[in-house]
Amino acid sequence: MDAQKVDMFMMMNAKFFESYHLNAVRDKLMSLDETKWGMVQTLQLKDPTTALIISIVGGGTLGIDRFFIGDTGMGIGKLLTCGGLGIWTIIDWFLIMGATREKNMEMFQTSLY
Repeated sequence: MDAQKVDMFMMMNAKFFESYHLNAVRDKLMSLDETKWGMVQTLQLKDPTTALIISIVGGGTLGIDRFFIGDTGMGIGKLLTCGGLGIWTIIDWFLIMGATREKNMEMFQTSLY
């Protein structure tokens, strides 16, 4: 794929991935052919900041933050335990952004590999 397109994608979407994933994302994009560019542009990556806001505002207790990132099992667990009686909710305030970025990388890998 064209290096300019890859650089533009990386600048626009770097916040959706962990910093140590960026080289792997760049390498994979460089190895793709032009026919897959449309698929790359239509990926629905979740914003880690939005997940954190949902978690803090009150969706963390009900598991809405986990449902938002596609982690249904953890969302159901948080819903049934009221966020682990609040403990799980507080822990997720620190972990949800990283979990969102990991889910984005998972989605990127499954859609392009």
